[in-house]
Amino acid sequence: MGSLELRPLGNTGLKVSSVGFGASPLGNVFGAVCDEEAIASVREAFRLGINFFDTSPYYGGTLSEKVLGKCLKAVGVPRNEFIVSTKCGRYIEGFDFSAERVTKSIDESLARLQLDYVDILQCHDIEFGSLDQIVNETLPALQKLKDSGKVRFIGITGLPLGIFTYVLDRVPPGTVDVILSYCHYGINDSTLEDLLPYLKSKGVGVISASPLAMGLLTESGPPEWHPASPELKAACKAAATYCKEKGKNISKLAMQYSLSNKDISSILVGMNSVRQVEENVAAAKELAAVGKDDKTLLEIEELLKPVKNQTWPSGIQQG
Repeated sequence: MGSLELRPLGNTGLKVSSVGFGASPLGNVFGAVCDEEAIASVREAFRLGINFFDTSPYYGGTLSEKVLGKCLKAVGVPRNEFIVSTKCGRYIEGFDFSAERVTKSIDESLARLQLDYVDILQCHDIEFGSLDQIVNETLPALQKLKDSGKVRFIGITGLPLGIFTYVLDRVPPGTVDVILSYCHYGINDSTLEDLLPYLKSKGVGVISASPLAMGLLTESGPPEWHPASPELKAACKAAATYCKEKGKNISKLAMQYSLSNKDISSILVGMNSVRQVEENVAAAKELAAVGKDDKTLLEIEELLKPVKNQTWPSGIQQG
């Protein structure tokens, strides 16, 4: 089947695997994961060609970083062969995007990850802070960390797409290397697509997370706390049932839909078992070999048309 595709990440010079390993589940966010299973998952990820791992001190209250660090150490892949991204500004205690906190944050993260540097440090969910503070205080502090060698590249993350243009329009070119968007490039919501030419013009790499829309596009359905409207949940449930009746898996179709846009460097998906790693990579390799199932995708898109691009509020009112 060949190996997993590597895609260039903006102007960073990094090449990331089209499937990225979202490490939030290693923080027991979706149920307990033992160390053996975590290590086996990371080992399998490397074996199948995944080289990009994303975490945050917020996930599992620092547990995700600790476990990922332990896994990377146990697997023993040379440091220059993998790419790690972590975040700053969002913690179990709350949000703090001050220069002082994010500067301290990277040292804590490096200790937990057992690394000398991270490839990407991202401001986590910036819509919950003041975007002007991100522009005037947080990003300049991260720039200093870049100069110090603790961080190679800088990113910003969040749900509302407007936060990205707000920040990128106000910082010098090359300040922000990467954006991480989630729940905006999937079968039910593809609004990230409209922003891709703009991001490309800014030389910014694009990572899209949560191709399954935080569980909406799964047979088992979303968790209780999912912020989507009842209408959106019902439409996604109907689409999942429709797929199942046709002998198809909506999660695999959703993953392939997201992977098929080459302007998005990596699709990040949470994983905490060898089986999940294998299924995600298999979906990518099948896509590369035979293309996506356009017929079924069109049928699902038809079912989801009434709720297409419907999202939910996140963060504080800016301005």
